[in-house]
Amino acid sequence: MKNSVFNVNTKKWFIAAGIRAIKTFAQAAIAMIPAAVTITQVDWKVVLGSALLAAVVSLLTSVAGIPEVTEE
Repeated sequence: MKNSVFNVNTKKWFIAAGIRAIKTFAQAAIAMIPAAVTITQVDWKVVLGSALLAAVVSLLTSVAGIPEVTEE
């Protein structure tokens, strides 16, 4: 597994994976908001839950490898 968490600098991996997860969280949250007609009709529990799930999946996917972090 090239650039996986098991063969790179762990601190760099956590930083890169965290940045990816935050970006994924924001993208998922923003994508769900337009589903409501007005901001008061947004179901924030669903938005935050879905965005959190996307961030967790991003972190788990990053275990296989992140191009931003190279092997040492």
